[in-house]
Amino acid sequence: MSAPVSPVTPVEVARSAADALSAGDLNRFAELVHEDATYDILPFGEQRGRVAVKEFFTEFRGALPDFSMTVEAVTGAGEQVAVAWRITGTFNGKPFQGFTPNNHAFDIRGIDFMDVDSGRVRHDRVAFDGAEWARQLGLLPPRGSAAERTVRTAFNTRTRVVRRWHERKHADDHGGHG
Repeated sequence: MSAPVSPVTPVEVARSAADALSAGDLNRFAELVHEDATYDILPFGEQRGRVAVKEFFTEFRGALPDFSMTVEAVTGAGEQVAVAWRITGTFNGKPFQGFTPNNHAFDIRGIDFMDVDSGRVRHDRVAFDGAEWARQLGLLPPRGSAAERTVRTAFNTRTRVVRRWHERKHADDHGGHG
């Protein structure tokens, strides 16, 4: 049996990393990440270094036991690669980012913008609609719902009150001559 062929081009590296993540092979995934990599995962924040990146995805995969990732497109130019994907899963595993699993399912699309160096991902910017993901998991009210309208009304009321307070304070600070 021959040893597996390592990815050669940046596009192959990106596809291999996505495949490993999808399969839950986090050791293989980590092999494809630079020791000093930076993953900027919107909206979760930045993970610095291979160990932190692997820990983040270990927590993520643990929270979503039925996680599935489909790579929809991969394209690259030089050392830069874009990977369009779709992920699905159910939040019924372990806690994630301080949230307790609630058995809600999700289905979202996103894109990774990777910089690949020497056969490993050095920098990845992961973008997806975090508000939509939060809606699907029940962290935010559904779009168009009465609960969303209530939150919007409360936000707008607070904004008007704060604006009026600042206007009055400004007027008072200038002797009532706005």
